[in-house]
Amino acid sequence: MCFSFMRLFLFIALLSLAACAPSKKEHVLPFIGNFDVEYTLVDGVEVTDTVYPKIPFFTYTNQNGKTVKSTDFKGKIWVAEFFFTSCPTICPKMTRNLLMLQQSTKDLKKEIQFMSFSINPDFDQPKVLKRYSKHYGVDESNWVFLTGDEEATHVLGIENFNTFAGRDEEEAGGFAHSGAFTLVDKEGYVRGVYLGTDKKQVKQLEEDLRKLLKYEYDVE
Repeated sequence: MCFSFMRLFLFIALLSLAACAPSKKEHVLPFIGNFDVEYTLVDGVEVTDTVYPKIPFFTYTNQNGKTVKSTDFKGKIWVAEFFFTSCPTICPKMTRNLLMLQQSTKDLKKEIQFMSFSINPDFDQPKVLKRYSKHYGVDESNWVFLTGDEEATHVLGIENFNTFAGRDEEEAGGFAHSGAFTLVDKEGYVRGVYLGTDKKQVKQLEEDLRKLLKYEYDVE
């Protein structure tokens, strides 16, 4: 009786664990952004579908003076920030935290692309971005610093990456931004937004990107 009961107990325990773990193709993280609802008729029945926005195509100049396109990073998960090198407040802390994340995810180096968009491109020319990257000891093999049209960059941050960036003469450095890190999946959907100055949230970002890779892309 005891042996049979123990076998039954173990069987129920295994079923419980399986129920708690997400299936590989299940969406383990939410989709974030202003969504649209589409209505279609299927066999005479109206069906609704929620459509979330994807990050649009973009092109910038990187820290090495080369033109790069969003399609150059296809097939990778993105972790993006909006910053400026002369920022006297939160940017240095954000950079150190993102560097910490890059170092703790070395095992996933081929799967992740880090992106730093400058919100002050007039000053942040490629040579300035390169100097900034070297100062912090960034591994540039999967981290790119980008400079381009200022207004377009601010709009990209607000409308697509779910972060705020813009000129504000009353703020230190002349710009205001939210300090967010944005997690984007391989299809271009935003799946998480985290406070880049908070190490606990950066740790949560790492947990979430590992979960995303494991259960939605079969990468461990």
